[in-house]
Amino acid sequence: MDKIKPVKVGLIGSGCISETYLQNMTTLFSALDVVGCSDLIEERSRRRAEQFGIRQMTNEQILNDPEIEIVVNTTYPTSHYLINKQALLAGKNVYCEKMMAVELSEADELMALARKKNLRIGMAPDTFLGASLQTARKLVDDGFIGEPLNAVAMVVRGYHLDTPTEPTFAFVFEPGGGIPFDMGGYYLNALVNILGPVRRCGGFVKQRQPKKPFVNPHNPRYGQTYDMNTPSMLVGAMEFECGCMGTLSLIADGFGETPRLEIYGTQGTLILADPNTYGLPIYLIRNSANGPTERFQIPLTHGYTDSHRGLGVADMAWAIRHNRPHRASGEMGYHVFELVHGIWKSSKSGIMYQMQSRCERPAALPAGFVGSPTLWEGALDN
Repeated sequence: MDKIKPVKVGLIGSGCISETYLQNMTTLFSALDVVGCSDLIEERSRRRAEQFGIRQMTNEQILNDPEIEIVVNTTYPTSHYLINKQALLAGKNVYCEKMMAVELSEADELMALARKKNLRIGMAPDTFLGASLQTARKLVDDGFIGEPLNAVAMVVRGYHLDTPTEPTFAFVFEPGGGIPFDMGGYYLNALVNILGPVRRCGGFVKQRQPKKPFVNPHNPRYGQTYDMNTPSMLVGAMEFECGCMGTLSLIADGFGETPRLEIYGTQGTLILADPNTYGLPIYLIRNSANGPTERFQIPLTHGYTDSHRGLGVADMAWAIRHNRPHRASGEMGYHVFELVHGIWKSSKSGIMYQMQSRCERPAALPAGFVGSPTLWEGALDN
């Protein structure tokens, strides 16, 4: 693995998810040098700075630091567009927690600004770079399931205000934070990485009835009502450019969590792990020589098996130094973002939505960088 000058990083938004990002970015990736973190609530950034031995900074200090090359945006979804725009205007590359904006027009503006200033946008989730989904990509590319015919993606995840206190992740009830935007990226990034871009889509979107009550009597707001300001259910159909068909179901009105991701081909079926993870087992079903189907657990051919959020930031850093495309790209993130909005628009119009954007499949990570985590970063030097 080449040695490169580490890319300096500043993180804006020191809430819950920042802890995982900072843990990985400060310890796992030699290509990253985290300078500091900020938050509108100073206590949060102070706590993170002390926790990881970095500087507590303001947003302005991060944006004005000439040595910082990447701004990692882990603010609430309603702040993503503004922070991303400020960072691009300050001459910084941006890596944003999902998704890059609330409205499609905002994302259009960000993509145009990045092109004008010759800067990069990266967007979470980066779980498709993990061991499970990269192994799945290799199996499909190597023909283990034949021609992909159909993909099924589904998650039921209950978003309910039924706890004694208000939910930690209140953003899931606000614009840009409902289940299509909160969870859709995991499933769609996984599918676009394996199958490529989508040609057209359609479907149905439902928004939870407004003025729902707080139902837990221990909640201090028991009996009061709240509005769900974002879709709580999305069911869509997709036609991929490769000819594969797919369905997507994202449901926030149920209870528990049921993830499902499968790809059916002419010669086999892939049963994939929860795409909100990096290294869970995956399975291949094939017809045996004697007729009955057989199910195999496939050894993972790639590294990054744990919760390695920030992997996409590290890949961006290597890409900057090697002048190559980064894998968790703005183009891919925008395509997925448009896809969610496209299904939503189809639900309103009753007409199939023709995708206006397309993206290339990101380059697959090379196989074989397994074993010790110290070896895994070698896969990014490609």
